[in-house]
Amino acid sequence: LSLLRETYYPPDTLSLPSSGMEGDTDLQFLLVGGDLLKVRSSSWKKTRFYKLQEDCQTMWHESKKTFKFNQTFSIKDISAVRAGRQSEGLRKNTEEPVEGRCFSIIFKGRRKNLDLMASSEEEAKQWVTSLEKIMSNMENLNSQQKTEHWIFNCLRKADKNSDNKLSLEELKDFLHQINIEVDDQYAEKLFQECDQSKCGHLAGDEIEHFYSLLTHRQEIDTIYGEYAKTTGFMSAENLLEFLIKEQREEATLADAHRLINKYELDDKAKEKQLMTQDGFLMYLHMPEGLVLNPTHKAVHQDMSQPMNHYFISSSHNTYLMEDQLKGPSSTEAYARALIKGCRCVELDCWDGSDGEPVIYHGYTLTSKILFKDTIKAIKEYAFKTSDYPVILSLENHCSVEQQRVMAQHMSSILGSALLTSPLGDQMPTDFPSPEELKGRFLVKGKRLTKLEACFGPEETAGDDGSLTEEEEDDKEEEEEEKKKEGKKLKLAKELSDMVIYCKSVHFNGFQDAKDNLGFYEMSSFKERKAMALAEESANSYIRHNVDKLSRIYPSGTRTDSSNYNPVPLWNAGCQIVSLNFQTSCNDMDVNQGRFLTNGKTGYILKPAYMRDLGSEFDPITLTAGPWLQHKTLHLMIISAQQLPKVNQKKTSIVDALVKVEIHGVPADTADKETPYIGNNGFNPMWNENFKFDVYVPELALVRFVVEDHDSVTDNDFVGQFTVPFTSLQMGYRQVPLLNKEGDPLPSAGLFVHIMIMDA
Repeated sequence: LSLLRETYYPPDTLSLPSSGMEGDTDLQFLLVGGDLLKVRSSSWKKTRFYKLQEDCQTMWHESKKTFKFNQTFSIKDISAVRAGRQSEGLRKNTEEPVEGRCFSIIFKGRRKNLDLMASSEEEAKQWVTSLEKIMSNMENLNSQQKTEHWIFNCLRKADKNSDNKLSLEELKDFLHQINIEVDDQYAEKLFQECDQSKCGHLAGDEIEHFYSLLTHRQEIDTIYGEYAKTTGFMSAENLLEFLIKEQREEATLADAHRLINKYELDDKAKEKQLMTQDGFLMYLHMPEGLVLNPTHKAVHQDMSQPMNHYFISSSHNTYLMEDQLKGPSSTEAYARALIKGCRCVELDCWDGSDGEPVIYHGYTLTSKILFKDTIKAIKEYAFKTSDYPVILSLENHCSVEQQRVMAQHMSSILGSALLTSPLGDQMPTDFPSPEELKGRFLVKGKRLTKLEACFGPEETAGDDGSLTEEEEDDKEEEEEEKKKEGKKLKLAKELSDMVIYCKSVHFNGFQDAKDNLGFYEMSSFKERKAMALAEESANSYIRHNVDKLSRIYPSGTRTDSSNYNPVPLWNAGCQIVSLNFQTSCNDMDVNQGRFLTNGKTGYILKPAYMRDLGSEFDPITLTAGPWLQHKTLHLMIISAQQLPKVNQKKTSIVDALVKVEIHGVPADTADKETPYIGNNGFNPMWNENFKFDVYVPELALVRFVVEDHDSVTDNDFVGQFTVPFTSLQMGYRQVPLLNKEGDPLPSAGLFVHIMIMDA
């Protein structure tokens, strides 16, 4: 409301939205704007004028052509701003002397980077600093501020003549923009109710009244009213009663006081240690009120277990931005995967020109990137999200000569962070822990000798008679592919010696692995073979993965870089279940949910019964054991708020429905959905109750999906959020929503009630 007062009260000029940066010199720099050189190629470098629009959320730029061509992009769509010639485009299309004048804007999703050059190093630094500051400011806005900014922008767009007033037609346009359809009669009724001056437009207090009617939430009235027993407000004692009775928290009176001091907006109420309804709503949108247990957001698991006792976030064909037939390869793809918390990346290495190995998808039209540039990018972004170890999974097709170059690049670029010998001074019998390997790189690939050679007489290096790992696994089905290779792969000792804890070997069965393989010798499985083992020999697979690592990768027929369901492989204890991070899909949503907790380290500790060599757990037959902890999940989908438009046509309004999916062992897998609410994406309400039986909660994930109903074609995706079952908070909870790329949808969310009971 304060934002609306600032904006729609005299003087009759639009004020900037309340962003906490009023008067800030960096903000003023962006609002004034300036010329930058846009770089697309060595020959295409053109001047563009860039500035921040008055909404403080949108960057605007125009060309210098005689006919104006204006474009905008949102600050919230920026993933990062990188100073210098860090992008492939700038490294390729500019010279080293202009390093300090260059910077890149990296967008979320598949949008191409924006490579720019300022007139001086000082100006480039100013652009980078200013953009990073406003990005940080937007990220730190609470949900109420994000809603205010969103509604403010919709009001600005609806106010066609910029007179700070809303006519009836402008009000209708505004309602369409915020994703709510009302008939003309209701719109007129709402308009007349607010038009107290009877002058045919809304201004000042009238717009504030309109906003209050619009954002009023009956469900919050009901909940708050039940516990606001102290002169119409919640006292600390009332709030404590709510936390214990509804939220099922082990809270104390001190916790209630802390929440009031933290989230109450009214200073007078705060002085009296009371919580108003606005403060209560603020609490519900903060970490303490969200569906995800806030104590699980940070590292909360034991990180001192052997590395193979964890599920490890893993990427397949990491270098690809799109499909694996003709799509582009890019070092940016590695940066994006690592920033998402991926801890195992793949490098398909082939001989390149000028003695420099390259990475690309062999025998296809995918573009090529230099191996050394890839290692530099990996070093730059490996530990920005997680400090825990990164595995470099090598698919090695190179000649011995270029393998030596690979080894030299990894050694010189990664330095002491590259693990080149076992930890300790004697032959290990188990993997080190993620904690012990913090900040380290591990190479996965072929090795000429046993690991024991590190502690005894060196064995003779020679030809190990191997194909590359994925070729080896597919050899029975892909004889033609073998013919293309024409010869066995030879290994350079320098590269071989870098493989320590992740030596790639062919899988000859569980008994053979148990009898003949060291703990550090691991196999890769194509998805079809792995799925068959997980279904037919699940318990044997689980025991195999107690002291070995297993990597799973998508079938070669997935030329579109589509994905497979990772859940059955996690159920079988497989650690490195590699997915195509470049492809947005349900499977990647589930993968993101699996690694959402534990500080987004990319390592999730497997349940105790999957770390026991004598385990009898079988996710298919599900016999009795400590894994059976039958729970009943009672879930009410109450309402949604500020759902984004899927179809950007002016007349298109979301017909919202919610699906709830349980992903886990077969007995737990289920889904249910609400009816759809027609023509309301702003504040649809369902009050729909669901009940789920969950037998193995430690392996279960809950996925909330919002869709736009379509009676003719498939429903359109609106947003989703996936959370581990054991990380759910009970009671009245807000569910934030993510877009198809896995990034937050500002202001959008679900309001639910959760109860978990022993069955």
